[in-house]
Amino acid sequence: MSTGPTREVYRIDWLPGTDILHGTCHCGREHTAQDPVEMWEWMLAHPQGHEPRGTDS
Repeated sequence: MSTGPTREVYRIDWLPGTDILHGTCHCGREHTAQDPVEMWEWMLAHPQGHEPRGTDS
């Protein structure tokens, strides 16, 4: 089994029929936005701006 570096997976889906983007961070948190720049800023600011799922803040 390989013990190489783990990859962080970011996913952004476009919601058909809307101008809405739905993003899922590698930590499991989700966010929606109309602006692609806002979406990427939110994702890449991790962990600032959001905490992993299950964390009480």
